[in-house]
Amino acid sequence: MRIEKEYVKTGYFWLPEQKDNKIPGVLTIHDGGSIELEVLGSFDSTIHEFNNLNLIRVIGHIEDDGLVTLENCFYTNKDFSFGGISKSKIIVNKVLSGVAYDKDEEVTFDSLSFSVDCIDEWIGIGGFQMKDYFELNTVTINYTQPQNILYLLNNGIQLEICFGSSVPIPSNTTTEIKITQNMYFKLKSNVLKPLKDFTDIAYKLTNFMCFAVDDIVTLKNLTATSLEIQREVIKGKPSSVPIYIYYQSIPHSEKIPNKSMHKMLFTYGVIKSNAQDIFNNWLNAYEDLSPAIELYFSTKTDSYKYLEGKFLALAQGLETYHRRTSDETLMDLNEFDSLVKMMIEKCPEEQRDWLNGRLKYGNEISFSKRVQQIIEPFKNKLGNSKKRTSIIRKIVDTRNYLTHYNEDLKNVAAMNGDELWSLCQTMEVIFQLHFLKVIGFNDKEINSVIENYYPLKEKLNKVNNKKRIS
Repeated sequence: MRIEKEYVKTGYFWLPEQKDNKIPGVLTIHDGGSIELEVLGSFDSTIHEFNNLNLIRVIGHIEDDGLVTLENCFYTNKDFSFGGISKSKIIVNKVLSGVAYDKDEEVTFDSLSFSVDCIDEWIGIGGFQMKDYFELNTVTINYTQPQNILYLLNNGIQLEICFGSSVPIPSNTTTEIKITQNMYFKLKSNVLKPLKDFTDIAYKLTNFMCFAVDDIVTLKNLTATSLEIQREVIKGKPSSVPIYIYYQSIPHSEKIPNKSMHKMLFTYGVIKSNAQDIFNNWLNAYEDLSPAIELYFSTKTDSYKYLEGKFLALAQGLETYHRRTSDETLMDLNEFDSLVKMMIEKCPEEQRDWLNGRLKYGNEISFSKRVQQIIEPFKNKLGNSKKRTSIIRKIVDTRNYLTHYNEDLKNVAAMNGDELWSLCQTMEVIFQLHFLKVIGFNDKEINSVIENYYPLKEKLNKVNNKKRIS
């Protein structure tokens, strides 16, 4: 989670069941979403409670924001005062700002709004029109806020692309007028749901944006509402109270990406005509492909300090992807089961457990065969037959060497940095092409992405030993 402004708030804090025992403290939320609370003393009323380090829920009243609820807390440093001043530090899993829940009160919502880095550039819809009348020294700027765009997800939740704006009130002394448009996603449900139901979808959509933008974008500006938490406004009409959500989310990058539309894998404009299907296809893919998707994105977030680790994650990701999309085996299942049964019957009884273990995965196709089949749909983009065979052999040999460190493979594995990096780039390309297919791009649309997205085209040129694009 991106925290764009410093968040350090002082206030008083207490346990829901101990409203009369309020102690001063400081709540700090760091960029990335890690949260800590430092209080004077501790929340324990007696020394007998000192060994309890877990706090399910803490309530606070802080400057600027008012009431807050701190969820799933635990002490990292706990002091008990015998007359002096002591401080305790508490790690907080989640902050719900704008509300105070009771001890066992259930936390449910009907909407969650959130933004991500680069969303304005990715959507690319503006409401501004400008006309210059130079001969009259006049400039006319018109702004019409675009209409929100609504999609229905297969899980019954609505996804809305929303447009907001801030318009100042001018005066006779105004020398500058600034109109700011902002865009964000909103998830809406007709029934109250736990926060996790919304944040799980927000996480997957953030990864979708990472894929579309081809960079690490970070979740930010989360606001939830609940039909159960409302306030009266003008003329007695109720309005939902905005509850600001903070927690440590992934993916996260300290560097804010700066990506214009032509530097993205694809934009909203490319998928606009069938965006509802595209969004649903991506969310549905997590049901079967979640391990492969997670492995791919782990390599994009600098999770691996060494290139070997990135390579192994990509190789494992491709193998996992094939396992989740193909049920091919070496032989018919019934035939294999009969063969195993016969071998077990003829095996000495004291060796049967060993043989069972050896045969457990005996019907699976090889990693080499899996990579070959993964490449097959896009083989015309990855060189001639000889080139593809070389790529497959190099991926397999390098994976096997880095997994087992068999000296027989040392001379055939990719050992230098340039060669290993090139293999990683090739596997990233394979993943990107398959993900485009998973979300619903046809061959013509995939070819258009390759033709118009320079980094992907450049990677494929390197695979095919073509000259660099000028």
